[in-house]
Amino acid sequence: MALFKRRTVGKPGEWFYCLSHQTVEEGPECRAADRFGPYATREEASHAMETARERNLEWDTDPKWHDKGEGQGKSGGAAG
Repeated sequence: MALFKRRTVGKPGEWFYCLSHQTVEEGPECRAADRFGPYATREEASHAMETARERNLEWDTDPKWHDKGEGQGKSGGAAG
């Protein structure tokens, strides 16, 4: 048993998108690894997956992330 138990407590008006349940929740109900947020509004949280897809596309097409330096692979990142 843990000596100190952390409660998942959010501020009033914070919205999250739960990846496990694929739902919007007010205040963090699920663990941090399973959610996106906080968002200022329920509407923003409801579009969390769209926002993530758009950001991923931006990063995937950003030339700064694909500099193809000498001795590097296609993405220019560190070997994994």
